[in-house]
Amino acid sequence: MSKILVVDDERSIRNTLKEILEYEHYSVQLAENGIDALKLIDSEKFDIILCDIKMPQMDGMEVLDAIFEKSIDTPVVMISGHGNIDTAVEAIKKGAFDFIEKPLDLNRLLITIRNAMDKSTLITETKVLKRKVSKTYEMIGESESISKIKDIIEKVAPTEARVLITGDNGTGKELVARWLHEKSNRADGQFVEVNCAAIPSELIESELFGHEKGSFTSAIKQRIGKFEQATGGTLFLDEIGDMSLSAQAKVLRALQENKITRVGSDKDVSVNVRVVAATNKNLKKEIEENRFREDLYHRLSVILIHVPSLNDRTDDIPKLAEHFINLICTDYGMQVKTIDKEAITELQKHNWTGNIRELRNVIERLIILSGSTITVQDVKSFA
Repeated sequence: MSKILVVDDERSIRNTLKEILEYEHYSVQLAENGIDALKLIDSEKFDIILCDIKMPQMDGMEVLDAIFEKSIDTPVVMISGHGNIDTAVEAIKKGAFDFIEKPLDLNRLLITIRNAMDKSTLITETKVLKRKVSKTYEMIGESESISKIKDIIEKVAPTEARVLITGDNGTGKELVARWLHEKSNRADGQFVEVNCAAIPSELIESELFGHEKGSFTSAIKQRIGKFEQATGGTLFLDEIGDMSLSAQAKVLRALQENKITRVGSDKDVSVNVRVVAATNKNLKKEIEENRFREDLYHRLSVILIHVPSLNDRTDDIPKLAEHFINLICTDYGMQVKTIDKEAITELQKHNWTGNIRELRNVIERLIILSGSTITVQDVKSFA
């Protein structure tokens, strides 16, 4: 049952609203002033708050300010018998969901509550979805190297510092980038990924910066590039070591000036993105061989994070194996299988040239081909 808090210094209004809302099958709590309301808000979770603006001790606007200072995202509907357009505008600017004048129109009140309830439900579902996403991209492991990476992420994520992630293929560089995004102040924005190695060099500039209609033969309409798509969020440039020198020059300018120019245009477009890059190449060697710009390297590598190969963190294999078994069995809708200690030991002896990606594939193969328990013989046969 949805819970509503009614805050009003007039007892008759409080009681009337309680009677009406309980008839509509809502659970209702009452508070006669802002101070009592905040005490209830601290101790209970409400789906909607109805709050009078004019009250002694602490008025409704102060209650509204206090709610948002506490980062409480419950929709607040302001009500007042002394309201005007300016008051309504001020309340909405402060974050109120809606403003209703007294005497209250019952139909409008119930419609507003239903709309606010939809928003409250959406907020809850979004939080659940984010928790699921965070679990999907969970960084598994307690080895010294992984613990160090987690510590760096905690310190760096809330800043705007650019990050360069290095490591072999399959080590989890994208995972580090997603963690940086999810723990940043840009987490509500988009995480936009560009695989620089997968895009032909003649198309990379259009992919990153967009193009205008008619700028080249196949440009039949305007295209918004990844930099613009990621505005307010994070742009992940994966395998940046494979980017052409001409594209590197334009990326450098975008990082320096926070502006891009679409292909076929002479107008600048302002962008606000945090760039995280990754590569499996030795960029210092690429610089020596004139395949990568040194000035771009220094722009990208404010923070350097190296993700170790799985062979260098075999102590994490037991937890990784357990994680993948639970994840894959759940995806397949089957009972979660167990794995013998001897089988784990055998996995730790394996040469993981494909790193975490290879381990996941092996675990999936073992789940499909083994019995209810994955044994050492299964690992020897199928790994």
